[in-house]
Amino acid sequence: MADPIILASGSEIRATLLRNAGVDFDVVVARVDEDAIKQALQAEDAPPRDIADTLAEMKARKVASKHPDALVIGCDQVLAFQQQTLSKPTSPDDALAQLKMMRGKVHQLLSAAVLYGEGKPQWRHVGVVRLHMRDASDAYLEGYVDRNWDSIRHAVGAYKLEEEGARLFHRVEGDYFNVLGLPLLELLSYLTLRGTLDG
Repeated sequence: MADPIILASGSEIRATLLRNAGVDFDVVVARVDEDAIKQALQAEDAPPRDIADTLAEMKARKVASKHPDALVIGCDQVLAFQQQTLSKPTSPDDALAQLKMMRGKVHQLLSAAVLYGEGKPQWRHVGVVRLHMRDASDAYLEGYVDRNWDSIRHAVGAYKLEEEGARLFHRVEGDYFNVLGLPLLELLSYLTLRGTLDG
């Protein structure tokens, strides 16, 4: 019998990606203090890749400690822009400030996934995407935040590429699944190789 799979994330888009790929899983949201962990890592000048990977592992480990017989998928996404790591916006004004700062420039999204099982990490991957934001006007950005705040408040960088956020960009380099917050193809390949998924 295949190992039960748990997604340690409350992200509806990650759950939808796995469901659409035919993966059978349960959701158990990991309760970790992301801000405290992120601040501690930033104080040590940890690169964005390490921050994303560490947060993904800590979420997976937390849920796995209560579900030792399952394979637990921990995920995190970090936005790296000019030597800083951006978080989800705290207010519409914060969202607007982030978008104005990044417009006309390039930033990276790093999507980490760690698969935890048998008391230790079994697999990990960090997917990287480079996004080129167009030089949108103040009026457009203000309207964008007003129209989309309820959705983008949960998104690093204050946009969702699968929604109106697509209009903020003129070029995206990398795997679309990583933009959505999950290195899906690599995860599916590993689960198939280990025999958890049919292949």
